[in-house]
Amino acid sequence: MTAETGKPLFPGGLSARLLVLTVVFVMLSVVLIFVPSVSRFRLGYLEDHIDAAQLAISALEVTPDNMVSKELTNELLDHVGAHGIVVHTPDRTLMLSPDMPPSVDATYDLRSQGMLAMIGDAMMTLSMHGNRVLRVLGVAPKDPSVTVEVLLDEQPMRAEMWEFGARVLEVSLVVSLITGALVYLTLQWLLVAPLKRLTASMVAFRKDPEDAAHAETPGGRGDEIGLAQRELAAMQETVRQALKQKERLAALGAAVNKINHDLRGILSTVRLMSDRLSESDSPEVKRVTPGLIAAIDRAVALCTGTLNFTRQDGAKLNPSFFALRGLIAEIGENVAPAANGNGFKLVNEVPEDFTVQADRDQLFRALENLTRNAAEAGARRCLFRARRAGKGAVIEVSDDGPGLAPKARENLFRPFAGSARPGGTGLGLAIAREVMRAHGGDIQLKSSTGTGTVFALTLP
Repeated sequence: MTAETGKPLFPGGLSARLLVLTVVFVMLSVVLIFVPSVSRFRLGYLEDHIDAAQLAISALEVTPDNMVSKELTNELLDHVGAHGIVVHTPDRTLMLSPDMPPSVDATYDLRSQGMLAMIGDAMMTLSMHGNRVLRVLGVAPKDPSVTVEVLLDEQPMRAEMWEFGARVLEVSLVVSLITGALVYLTLQWLLVAPLKRLTASMVAFRKDPEDAAHAETPGGRGDEIGLAQRELAAMQETVRQALKQKERLAALGAAVNKINHDLRGILSTVRLMSDRLSESDSPEVKRVTPGLIAAIDRAVALCTGTLNFTRQDGAKLNPSFFALRGLIAEIGENVAPAANGNGFKLVNEVPEDFTVQADRDQLFRALENLTRNAAEAGARRCLFRARRAGKGAVIEVSDDGPGLAPKARENLFRPFAGSARPGGTGLGLAIAREVMRAHGGDIQLKSSTGTGTVFALTLP
């Protein structure tokens, strides 16, 4: 089918092709029946004449000189339908023949012919015109030690072969047509009709995925068609629910963006007021102000991270070649001062000449998120290494933090669910994966134990 119209690419579709193939196979079966049948009939025709010839030659055995009159010879030959008969026994040779037997046009030895040779000879006989005199040699049916030779006309045999072939063709054609019709109808019922329903359901679903009226209704079949129906119905339901959830999330995301935008303004005002509170001479105010300011900063960071995440969909990449070591150094300069209270240190072991092709700003963002996550989780050291992998590059980021909690591993890379620390959003890892996949690469968790965590980022 075409993706635009849902119409079959071939006129008539599967049913027409199935009908054509059925006709072709029926004709092929007729040919397969006709050819060996006619070949077998020709062999039986010749064997019957060999048998009749042996019986005719027995008239010579009862005479003292193994000879009969010319009139009886002609009568015996006419009865057999032969121009001459020769019988070779272990001790003598007997012959019935007119004074001037005709010249032989072809010789066939039935003692050494195989099936393919007999089929070829039968087809040659049917394809020829006119008459030929055939010399046929065979073994006597009742005495394998006796060889019989017969001179026969080919034309009568050809006529009987065509008559027999016509009867075979009639019977074979009727049987084959009935069989082909039954096979065609059976395939229509078992295969074509269910496939048409499946196709119609797919086309209707593509046009309006959210309309449950076009959902596939699986039957109780236990074969592959039944399995396809059930899987299609399950897939349609899954996609339909995903679309509904996506629509709800889109509406929720738009509302959250608006709320975050307004909330950032409110928190900024509260932050300014908190700064003024810190100048108060009251000991109690001075004691609670730092905690209040830290809480407000976390709320602002949450709003900022959420807004940044929702605005990054479809960001256009501007790839370029650059030295990775310099980018890692800049990350250390940004993250280390904010985490100095933990004694955090970034170790850059990327070679000086190691270059990658990527969007520098986006890659900086992904790696900085990983580094900040490590520092905020309690790591004191974050190590960067890089190596080649085929035509691409692998960047390893390892830290000596406490490792990821089981819940964080289960929801890894999921926004708002995969945070490794209390109060986190989990956006850092989600953004890192989004950036790497936009480049055609990915990010994977290699290991996470109580002594540290290792992430591997791949670039094509």
